[in-house]
This record gives sequence, structure tokens and C-alpha cells, in this order.
Amino acid sequence: MNQDTICAIATAQGGALGIIRISGNNAIEIADKIFVPAKKDTTLCTQQASTLTFGHIYNKKEVIDEVLVSLFRTPHSYTGEDTVEITCHGSSYILQQVMQLLIKGGCRTAQPGEFTQRAFMNSKMDLSQAEAVADLIASSSAATHRLAMSQMRGGFSQELAQLRGQLLNFTSMIELELDFSEEDVEFANRDDLRQLATNIETVISRLVSSFSVGNAIKNGVPVAIIGETNAGKSTLLNVLLNEDKAIVSDIHGTTRDVIEDTIIINGVTFRFIDTAGIRDTTDTIENLGIERTFKTIKQAEIILWVIDSKDATGQISTLWNRILPLAAGKQLIFVINKSDLITPAEKEHIVSVITPVLPENSHYIFISAKAKLHTNELQDELIEAAHLPTVSQNDVIVTNVRHYEALVKALEAIQRVQQGLEMNISGDFLSQDIRECTHYLSDIIGEVTNDSVLRNIFESFCIGK
Repeated sequence: MNQDTICAIATAQGGALGIIRISGNNAIEIADKIFVPAKKDTTLCTQQASTLTFGHIYNKKEVIDEVLVSLFRTPHSYTGEDTVEITCHGSSYILQQVMQLLIKGGCRTAQPGEFTQRAFMNSKMDLSQAEAVADLIASSSAATHRLAMSQMRGGFSQELAQLRGQLLNFTSMIELELDFSEEDVEFANRDDLRQLATNIETVISRLVSSFSVGNAIKNGVPVAIIGETNAGKSTLLNVLLNEDKAIVSDIHGTTRDVIEDTIIINGVTFRFIDTAGIRDTTDTIENLGIERTFKTIKQAEIILWVIDSKDATGQISTLWNRILPLAAGKQLIFVINKSDLITPAEKEHIVSVITPVLPENSHYIFISAKAKLHTNELQDELIEAAHLPTVSQNDVIVTNVRHYEALVKALEAIQRVQQGLEMNISGDFLSQDIRECTHYLSDIIGEVTNDSVLRNIFESFCIGK
């Protein structure tokens, strides 16, 4: 592992205070070169661990700033190394001056995520916990915060470690059998192994299934806004986002590409996708947009089919056979727009047309996007359609694509173990599948992960963390 002493600004620009973090074998000595404590005849090197010291940063005889210095000694620090954190005023000039002094003193600038990578390398956390640090920094809702905190606290890792330990125990027993194969000795009870494989398959299946929920919580529930041209899709998007994100015009075919943005409604993140209006056209560019509309329908969890109330029956009959097959198994909400322009009798007629043919998992609602009529009720419909559970910090839900892919492979391996037990195959083949399952579980927590995977993970972190 790299033994350089690293430093970085750990706070965003523009704040009243700024923090510079230093970590490595020479962190304390380098900080001592530029820091003079207010209390005379003391240095950082003589200070006890976990203390705050007030003083000044000097560039030769020039005072740069008055600061507070936090001191952490190995192994009791975030990285597991000697660590110094300098809290100074948030001026970008001051922060850069301190950074330059530290680099002259022997530090180098930290790479993105290098502090957390050192914490992982020094066994202060496993890899899944390290990845949760980035998720915690990026959390934008109560649910994403709770999931990141749960993973940082090690709930996910503990569950995987328990499964891995049980598998390793049986692997050792089976491989011991192979050493005594000529004597036909069975150390690993097949009934116990069968029960263990069933239990592990149940747990891994639950974790794999949780990814759809975790991904929706982390990245937002994808909602496609579809319909014919001029039905009011872009106006609805602007109302939901509370900003003029999409161009609104009476001209047909204004939206030619997908427009995407997210918003949090009652703690749930939704990813709204406004699509090109569906119609027959000879415009090549518009047709490309319409093709993307149908791809978006396939990817969405919820579909808002926006219908112009003045031509509701016609628009439903025109698009029914094109949309319904793609919406199978998804939450479909018929959004009958411009309802302030129709009479109660016309509204009753539309209900009489829609109600008999409503597919499963579908609802209808009358709104006026332009007049913001019943748009709050539409938001309530979205919350209900999302079907996301209330998340606590004790819940183990998979949100990371890398973890999901490893779990899928682990699930396939343990299912082969189950099949092998039913077919009474030899212990060496069972051992191979058990080891493969163990490998993928270990990969998640970083016990077998290679350098390129680590580099890809930590490059996505911000500098200073």
C-alpha cells in the first residue's frame, strides 16, 4: 500500500469554515512544520490523541490564519493512520495557501476517495461499507440516508459474513472427505448441507429481490409521461418539477427527445421522463423521438398516460393497442388533462368509456396541469403507485449494482449446489460450486476484489473523502 502522506480540502467551497485533512505516517510531523500552538512550548508531536489545539498557521514569519487542529493517532482514526484535520476560515486563498505549505512540507494531494480507500486497506471498514460512504454523501432523501447508514453500520456485511462462514465450514468438511476418499468417509452431513443451501438460497434470493426497491429508492422511481402531441405532457412535467424544464407550445411535435429530471415527493424520489408525443408523422427527427418514447415505456415503473379531455375517447382508442402491451405489469395512471374545459356530463362520459376497460394496476384522475387543478392528488397517486416500503436503518436492502451482480452469481452457484445434492454428485463438484458462491459473497465485502475494481469504486468519490 502507498505510504505517502496525503492531504486534501475536505469541505465544499463557499462555507464560513474549511477543513484540510492530512493522513499518513508523517502527517503529524508535516503539520508541525507550519502550525504554532497558542500555548507556548508545545507541539503537535507531544499532544495526546483525540485532542483539539488552537494556534496559527505560518508561512515562515507570516501568519496565514488562526486555526483549530484535530489530532488522531493510529489506529484510532478514520483511515487507521496518523491523521490531522486543520479547521481554518473558508477563504479559498487561505485553503490553497495551507495546501501549498503542506505539499512543500512533504505531502501530496490525495486522489478521489483515497482517505476512504486507506480506511478499507487498513481494515477500518469492508468494501461494502466504504461504498456506502459515497452513497451517504450523495443521499438526497430520508430513505437513501437510512439505507446508506444501514450499510455503513455493517448490517449487510454481517449477513454476508455469516453466510460465508457457514459455507466455508462445509467446504472444509467436504474437502476433508476428499483426502479420505479411499476410505469412503463422510464428514459433511448431506442433510445438514441441504438445509444450509436452502437457507442460503432464501437469504440471497431476498437480497436479490430487494434490489428493485433499493434501486428505486437510490436512483428514483422511473415515471414515463406519455400521450399524443399537445395533450399537456410538458406542462404537467413543469408543474410537477415546479420549474419550466420543458418547452410548452401549441405547435404539435415540440418535444422531440426525452426530457428527464427528479423530484422528491413525501420522501420518495421520482425520476420523471417527458417523452415525444405519439402520432403519425413524416418528420425523421420526430419519429426518432417517438421510438425513444416506446423504449422509455418499457423502462418505466409508472406510466402517466396524459390524455386531452376534449378528445379523450379518440386518443384512448388510437393508442390503446400500442401502449397497453408495453404497460403490462406496470402501474398505469390515466391522466385526463384540461378537465377544467369540459362539462360534468362530458366527464361522466369519459368515465363510462374508461372504467369497463381499465387494466389491472391502473387508475384514472382528472386534472388541469395549466390551472394546477388536482395536481396534488396526482402526487398522492404517484406515492401509492410506487409501493415503496418505509425504510429503517436496520433494513438490509441492496442498492449497489456491483453487489446485485455478485449476488445473482452467488445465487446461481448455491442453486447448483442444491441441484448437485439432489443428484447425489461427488464432493469435489459440490466443493467447487460452494467455493464459487463463497467467492462472490467475499467479492462484495472486498476480500477477493482486484485493484482495477477498487480503482473504479474509489475514483467515483469526491476528493477529501
